[in-house]
Amino acid sequence: MTTPEITIATPADRDAVVGSLVAAFVKDPVLRFLFPDEETYPRYAAIFFGNLFDKRVHWSSIWTIGAGASAAIWEPPAAEQPGIVPAVVSGSPKEDPYPADVLARVQGYDDTVHDALPTYPFWYLGVLGTHPDSAGRGWGRAVMRAGLARAAADGLPAILETSNPGNVELYRRAGWEVVGSLSEPVPTWIMQQPPR
Repeated sequence: MTTPEITIATPADRDAVVGSLVAAFVKDPVLRFLFPDEETYPRYAAIFFGNLFDKRVHWSSIWTIGAGASAAIWEPPAAEQPGIVPAVVSGSPKEDPYPADVLARVQGYDDTVHDALPTYPFWYLGVLGTHPDSAGRGWGRAVMRAGLARAAADGLPAILETSNPGNVELYRRAGWEVVGSLSEPVPTWIMQQPPR
């Protein structure tokens, strides 16, 4: 079986990518901290991932494969987007807003993580996920490599954070190294891949 082509996402890919990410992160420690209620998780997670998609799709920094089954949502260095810093906050105006308690958790987590990120320019891997139905095919690693190639072309490091302890070793095997950690509100590892 041939691997499908990796493409840069367009607005037409939004529903497929968001749906895959909502399914992929059902048990993720951060997403479950942010959205602990089983009944509202699908809607709030869709707002969360939809917002990330909407902010980055016009920067040509979302790589996808398998018709949106796997996606890597990257953010270019802040210098490439004047006045923009990495952010993962709140719902978009097109969608139902979060209630105050959920919004406070999302903004608090965002502030905590981004205060821990480096001050030098880097490419930021904000989200990497594969729909469970497509897991185990190497698609996540493939879309991650597309963003790493872009960072390497810019001569810049790549940064990510993960709250899933099992992911730390997976990322290490892909060339990432732990450069920091947070204990609150959820144990989180900051990882970097140096420029190649």
